[in-house]
Amino acid sequence: MLGANCRVHSLICFAVPELKVLIPRQQIAERVAAMGAEITRDFSGQSVILVGVLKGAAIFLSDLARHVELDSTFDFIGVSSYGVRPSPAQELKSGWDSTGEVQVTKDVDQSMKGKNVILVEDILDTGLTLTFLKKLFAAHQPKAFRIAALLDKPSRRKLAISADYVGFSIPDEFVVGYGLDYAERYRNLPDICIVPRES
Repeated sequence: MLGANCRVHSLICFAVPELKVLIPRQQIAERVAAMGAEITRDFSGQSVILVGVLKGAAIFLSDLARHVELDSTFDFIGVSSYGVRPSPAQELKSGWDSTGEVQVTKDVDQSMKGKNVILVEDILDTGLTLTFLKKLFAAHQPKAFRIAALLDKPSRRKLAISADYVGFSIPDEFVVGYGLDYAERYRNLPDICIVPRES
């Protein structure tokens, strides 16, 4: 699939013709359904709170929730990393590593104490943000805490953390679509696509 042409909205393809499909929408749908079934099995007969990490996990959470056949509620948390972020073009070329300091920009709206909490994230790469969030949620004293990540980039890991539910392990590519963005664009693409870095 790495060499496939980007089968997305024509206007967007025209704007970035070099996009390549990494994971097509049907494959995403099948894997998300399987992840929902795993969560349903693991928490059979219990209720869960699905907490999406804004903004990237919003689409993933909404699709995943439809396959979780349990009493469930939603919540969202927003975070940002400290450090001077490069321009989008520079980030595409050489990537970006934050200082590792993370701040909460939007906290959850309900109590997590004694609840089964599933943190829903779009991508696990360095592990800095998810390590921060894992510690943060531990302070809420949940009954159980799990991480569901749509994508995992193990080659980028700086801290030893893993997700309990993983959609796809991917190479170190700059990806957009299905909630992931490039300068806030392309979140609405139905496929996950690679934006080639400059040579």
